[in-house]
Amino acid sequence: MFASPCAVGVPLTLQGRLVPRGSRGFPRRVSVLPRIARCAAGQNPTGPATSQSLAKSGNGKLSLTDLASPALPSHGAARATSANFEVGVMSAPIEASVAATRAALAAKGYGDSELFAVARAAAAGLALAFAYTAAKKDLDTPGRPWMDDTTVGREYDAWTEEMILEYYWGEHIHLGYYNDEVMRKGAGTLLGHKAKDFVEAKLDFVEEMAVWAGCGENTPRTVLDVGCGIGGASRHLAKGFGVGTDVTGITLSPKQVQRATDLAAQQGIPNVNFRVMNALAMEFPDNSFDLVWACESGEHMPDKKKYVEEMIRVLKPGGTIVIATWCQRETTPETEFTPKEEANLKFLYEEWAHPYFVSIEEYVRLMEGTDAMATVGSANWVKETIRSWRHSIWVGVYDPWPVVKAGPRIWWKTIREIVTLERMHRAFDNGLMQYGMIKATKASR
Repeated sequence: MFASPCAVGVPLTLQGRLVPRGSRGFPRRVSVLPRIARCAAGQNPTGPATSQSLAKSGNGKLSLTDLASPALPSHGAARATSANFEVGVMSAPIEASVAATRAALAAKGYGDSELFAVARAAAAGLALAFAYTAAKKDLDTPGRPWMDDTTVGREYDAWTEEMILEYYWGEHIHLGYYNDEVMRKGAGTLLGHKAKDFVEAKLDFVEEMAVWAGCGENTPRTVLDVGCGIGGASRHLAKGFGVGTDVTGITLSPKQVQRATDLAAQQGIPNVNFRVMNALAMEFPDNSFDLVWACESGEHMPDKKKYVEEMIRVLKPGGTIVIATWCQRETTPETEFTPKEEANLKFLYEEWAHPYFVSIEEYVRLMEGTDAMATVGSANWVKETIRSWRHSIWVGVYDPWPVVKAGPRIWWKTIREIVTLERMHRAFDNGLMQYGMIKATKASR
């Protein structure tokens, strides 16, 4: 809060000079001294009591008795008494109350030391309650809303530099894939999280996504990874398809491009490259890629229609586009979001720099609306991916030391991330969110 400019004891300055209170723009209080002086001279008496007290002086000067007299009859007694000026003296009723309280405590065997102990415990309880309330308010308030075209790049730059996300999530900053077999073994749960390695589940997701898109039937020669992160999927596809396929990854984060490039060099993968580029205004010519791959990048796009149109523009005729993205459920006039759902969505939007989500059905409509696609298909992979949210928490619970060593700022940030991960899990579990899979083939000329 900003202090009031008229706060007591805080002098104001103007161009380096102290400004007298009367010249700071505040109305000057009218002094009563001239009026008192006139009364002393017998002019304009204010009332009988005042005129009598002043007349006793007889010489036109103010005596101590005159100064002690009230300026107006309504101001109280004409003569001040010592009782009017006694400060810090406890009144008899308060003393009696304190004495009664102590007597009651003594009757129960409690002395002053026990009383002070109770008071300290009460103070500690109040402090704990205040801290809890403040922490809950902070955790319930999203802190990283999408602001403009630079927001996502800045956030991913920060995450890349911290290395905490990469330590726990590996090279793939997206959810993992869990089949029925590993889920029966408890994969992704607190006690069974080792039934499936968290990073391995992400590799499985890339392979399942490629198979679902039909890449096993036709090997693409040119691949574009839109929103590549630190290049985990790009490198995995480049290795899987072989040196006859060139893979290009784009992201808004320069730090991600540098990290992705370094990892490709370390792993000896020559057929992949990375560039800083806006997915809504790509620099590639039309019809450039056999496969356009977009894994969990649509969430950050402020214009979903432009996002889809740009990817289709650079896709070759006969080529395939495949999108994996978090979606909110479809609404109708009969199934609008409740106020609670809207509040939950608002948090999910603004905590991880998401402008907004759309439904799986809306992505299909956007694809079909281009009039450029021969086929469009979709699926909801919530069942196959939902274990990832809590799995990412459990791996941190079993291996907390990177966070512990990182210091208090990362501690609190990690707590915020855990809260958001759990809120994401619940949103996907109750149907507010869906895991959208959309694939389409561009019509041949």
